[in-house]
Amino acid sequence: MRRTHVLTLMAIFVAIGTLGAQFLWFPAGIAKAYPVQHAVNVMAAVILVPGPAVVIAFMIGILRNMLGIGTLLAFPGAMVGAFLAGLFYQWFGRKLWAVIGESIGTGIIGSFIAVPFAKLFMDSAAGAFIFMPSFLVSSITGAFIGWFILLRVKQEDTIRVQGNY
Repeated sequence: MRRTHVLTLMAIFVAIGTLGAQFLWFPAGIAKAYPVQHAVNVMAAVILVPGPAVVIAFMIGILRNMLGIGTLLAFPGAMVGAFLAGLFYQWFGRKLWAVIGESIGTGIIGSFIAVPFAKLFMDSAAGAFIFMPSFLVSSITGAFIGWFILLRVKQEDTIRVQGNY
């Protein structure tokens, strides 16, 4: 039952992140910003442990690419951001630290990882400072949306999942 509960929450987050990308996006520098991805990362990092949050980010990236509404750059930033959001939340126990982890993970570390990723898979020679502004705008905006939602939603013990997965 517990694993079914976690998988159901993961599926809901993947659906929200995939569908939300079609409805809420804005141009940010050379890329499009999809803040719903980052909001989902923060919410999943707080409600679930970092592992499922990373899997959710990966699945959203796969589905967005399959549907033609995403690029390969969805992978490096979102997955690192989800991991750091969950890790920071576990370490410090405050939702704001999940926002900070998502912003650092996607906005800074993800933009550096995107450079070799873009060169290898997308035949682009853009540097990290080309990706960083758009990654930061997207991740900070989305992380605060996720934080706002978490502050407004009362988390019951039945929603929060504790343990190692």
